[in-house]
Amino acid sequence: MQAENFVLQDYLDRIGYTGEARADLATVTAMMRRQLFTVPFENLDVQAGKIVSLVPEEIVDKIVARRRGGYCYEVNGIFAMALQALGVPYQLVAARPMFYPARRPRTHMVIVVTLDGVQWLCDLGFGSYGIRAPVRLDLLDTELVQDDDVFMLSKPNEREFLVQARVGGEWMNQFGFDLSQQEWIDFMPANYLNSTHPESIFVKTLLLVQHRADGRSILLGDTLKTITRGVVEQRSMGPEERAVVVREVFGLTLPSSGATA
Repeated sequence: MQAENFVLQDYLDRIGYTGEARADLATVTAMMRRQLFTVPFENLDVQAGKIVSLVPEEIVDKIVARRRGGYCYEVNGIFAMALQALGVPYQLVAARPMFYPARRPRTHMVIVVTLDGVQWLCDLGFGSYGIRAPVRLDLLDTELVQDDDVFMLSKPNEREFLVQARVGGEWMNQFGFDLSQQEWIDFMPANYLNSTHPESIFVKTLLLVQHRADGRSILLGDTLKTITRGVVEQRSMGPEERAVVVREVFGLTLPSSGATA
């Protein structure tokens, strides 16, 4: 999956990556973190009543040219384009979100990269408790410290993987997946569901996430949660203050009259 208008250097400039870009783990790790810290997770298009476009060229225009963010298909999609431009082998994988009270379909997209014969999980679009660096698929049942977060990868059966995050001192399931390779077009139905279904969290409420080296900021509806080195602060706000927070914290503009910035 590649876009005709994708230029690797433009992407690297967008995320503030200044090192030498190579087809190695160090580059993939640094590139993943730089994108997490500069490209917000956001659902402004869905909140404006739009179906998120999965046209690769439109994703490039949105994230690189217009300096927007996106949800999993968009932010992982642009990362996949960068991997392809670097010559890094990867596959797209469908994952099942597992923090809901009821079982959900596999609507989340993740990427599995292969470097020197080792497979690594990369994900830049899970939102609040997403991984912050590649996770080695053969490193199981081991606490993985990434900045101030702790994750664990396990295999509940021979085929499936499970990603957990330690939240409030307890392990919480985040998503599960197997290594069945997906094509870009396979995510079209899930994208339509996430963009239009009345029970989709993206339809129901505004959700923005901006990762930082020392934590993350999460805006869910009218509530801003700021996590800094494990310390959580939370506050509610009115419409005017929310617009300011969206602009100053996430670098975005709230939709107005069906338009997005």
